[in-house]
Amino acid sequence: MRTMVFFDLPNIYSKDKKNYLKFRKFLINEGFIMMQESVYSKIVLNSQQSQLLMNRIKRNAPKKGFIQVLTITERQYAHIENIIGENPSKIINDDSRLVIL
Repeated sequence: MRTMVFFDLPNIYSKDKKNYLKFRKFLINEGFIMMQESVYSKIVLNSQQSQLLMNRIKRNAPKKGFIQVLTITERQYAHIENIIGENPSKIINDDSRLVIL
């Protein structure tokens, strides 16, 4: 099984940033790996271990923000499709911006 954590935490004020970093550090110390920004996952052995992990997440969750936890099987996780597109850039890398004085 795999437990995935999705979160959207405020980080405008210094106290909010501190809480964000503390929660992120908690996830990393629990063995989660970052899949993408604010999405972390961890392999768990069974639903009991997943529930214990959920309780620890609840205890360490910041007061502000939005956190979602999803537990899926490895078979379901294997069906994730990764779609990677090009990052459009407006930077001109040729001599069209060259100005001769």
